[in-house]
Amino acid sequence: MGEAMKPRPTIRDVARRAGVSLGTVSNVLNRPERVSAESRERVRAAIEALAFTPSTPARSLRTGGSGAIGLVVLDIANPFFADLVRGAEDAARAAGLVLMVSSSDEEPGRESDCLDLFGRQRVRGVVITPASDVEPQLDSLRADGIPAVRIDSRAHDGECSLTTDELAGARMAVTHLLERGHRTIGFVGGSLWPVARRRTGALQAMAAAGLGSECLIDIPVEHHTFMAGRDAGERLLGLSPRPSAVLCVNDLIAIGVLQVMTEHGVRVPDELAIVGYDDIDFAAAAAVPLTSVRQPRRLLGRTAVEMVLSEAAEGEAHVHEHRAFLPELVVRGSTRGRDGSGGGQVR
Repeated sequence: MGEAMKPRPTIRDVARRAGVSLGTVSNVLNRPERVSAESRERVRAAIEALAFTPSTPARSLRTGGSGAIGLVVLDIANPFFADLVRGAEDAARAAGLVLMVSSSDEEPGRESDCLDLFGRQRVRGVVITPASDVEPQLDSLRADGIPAVRIDSRAHDGECSLTTDELAGARMAVTHLLERGHRTIGFVGGSLWPVARRRTGALQAMAAAGLGSECLIDIPVEHHTFMAGRDAGERLLGLSPRPSAVLCVNDLIAIGVLQVMTEHGVRVPDELAIVGYDDIDFAAAAAVPLTSVRQPRRLLGRTAVEMVLSEAAEGEAHVHEHRAFLPELVVRGSTRGRDGSGGGQVR
């Protein structure tokens, strides 16, 4: 047999060899006037050494596109997504592009309209935190030469995606509560796919402690907002027996629950321990500082844009991948014991 064919070099290989960012390589290929002479020379030397050749379809798209990256998030009012947008914008600006942001508000129809608009605008690529099954529309965008990256825990063949490890994050949170003696835990969340993954992670932690699924009490919400958290808190007060702890699938919900408990004189954490998810800035500033599962918000946005730019530059040579970042548990007053023990971060 002959020598095995070497894999085709990618834009990421060029960036690594030249010691620059993906955005710098993209600028050298498309807008060299934006890059210093020194950086242009390093990138061109790396391209020559690696024999890197951008695909013809990708180059055609780049010269005919709008110069923008499209980003669809679930709820721009949620500080988690505001931070994600900042990270995405950093990566887009580094590549000399603008970021077009739309909020689906967790509504499939609105989400579909956003994707249609980005397709008509001929954006360089699309990043989305999906509220529904958007695969048919993403396939249509890809068929038109517009790559798409999902910030989502579902990975499919023929696409790139990234997320934090939803299972691990929920396991950390519930294990923490179990270690503090809680045996009946409420789970506050809706029907989005990441929420389902977090619920599975919570059940895994319960099973590891020898507890059945009946020990995880579902408290469903229609949306993932502060007001939905307040509604969940009111319903939680009416449960008998009431769980001694709750895991909320984001911090806005957790802050809403906390506010209701404070108004009704329920002591946190002595009578109800509360864990949130995302670790937005408001979590530490809550009336009782909130224990939360921290996600790398800006890193998620920045990496997603870098991935979609890489695919746009490499075309058919691009190798799809799924990346999962590991979250960490930040322990604060909403779950600490009376002696104040248990603070810090848990990986």
